[in-house]
Amino acid sequence: MKIDAPCPCDSGFPLAACCAPYIRGIAFTPTALTTMRSRYTAYVLGKVDYLRETWHPTTRPTQLAADPNKRWLGLDIKNTHAGESGDIDGTVEFVARFKVAGRAHRLHEVSRFSYEGERWFYVDGDVS
Repeated sequence: MKIDAPCPCDSGFPLAACCAPYIRGIAFTPTALTTMRSRYTAYVLGKVDYLRETWHPTTRPTQLAADPNKRWLGLDIKNTHAGESGDIDGTVEFVARFKVAGRAHRLHEVSRFSYEGERWFYVDGDVS
């Protein structure tokens, strides 16, 4: 994917001005929402190292691999609660669309995030 292409997180900004600086380790995400968006983009781009780095150490899986059969189609943010500068936690409700073997799927989750040591981490989520 080209750096001047639209960011996969559907923010409306180019990848270079949106999630790329976070995924490349140039900056830390300032909110739970930007962490959610950058993690979705990392899934799209297969950036497993970034996913591990932004997963809270207490809930991080021991094994994590990109699924080459999964094609991500879009992200829709439904709701956020807290997760801003000065907060210690927050939630982001989203729907991510993807295809596997030509079949469309949706992942609807309310994700929990925690702010520790100047960084936001994905903790876990409730899938519906």
